[in-house]
Amino acid sequence: MGSSPITRSRIRAAIFALLVYLLTGCATRGHVTAPSSGTEIKKTSGIYHKVKDGETLWRISQIYGVPVNEIIKANRLPDGSAIEEGQLLYIPGRSSALNIQVKPIVPGAKGFIWPIKGRVTLPFGAKWDGGRNKGIDIEAKDGHAVAAARSGKVLFCSDSLKGYGKTIIIDHEDGFSTVYAHNKEILVRPGDRVVSGQEIAIAGSTGRTSLPHLHFEIRKGHEPQNPLYYLP
Repeated sequence: MGSSPITRSRIRAAIFALLVYLLTGCATRGHVTAPSSGTEIKKTSGIYHKVKDGETLWRISQIYGVPVNEIIKANRLPDGSAIEEGQLLYIPGRSSALNIQVKPIVPGAKGFIWPIKGRVTLPFGAKWDGGRNKGIDIEAKDGHAVAAARSGKVLFCSDSLKGYGKTIIIDHEDGFSTVYAHNKEILVRPGDRVVSGQEIAIAGSTGRTSLPHLHFEIRKGHEPQNPLYYLP
């Protein structure tokens, strides 16, 4: 049996009212005002830093007074990666840089420099000899000079450290130390004071290796750090 014209009219009116309600409600609840151009969207309690040419994570951490590990964690940076010019890094817990002047890295300065120029053949954290690489391996020709990556005091020298061969450890007297292994010849002695860029060894292939290269570590306390976060 068919519906009367009045009943059908009421049904259509009810459906129309329901559609108007739903559409109006969706528009109200889903409305988002887009930020105007130039509006900076920040995470809570922090600031973004744009990486400049030659900057390292360590130097950026000095600018803001935030530990390197906190910057790594906040930006989810994977081990073995290096930051690049123009990259945006989130600095947690800061609204501005500290009022200090960070000078460019030059021999004798506080920043780290490369101990030898060459290609990284084994990155930090890579699987090696049943464990993980605690530093980086840098390609080197036999006989090339190895330089102190930063000023400090020679803490340790060994002609036959197990696996490492001829090895030097320099204490930088601020919680950091550096390790230089597989050298052909050691040119310093424990107790010597060295400056950044000073020749301390001759590259070679002593220890558990078959090709000339430098195994280089940066440690904070006893904890190995990724050197690429500190080197320019």
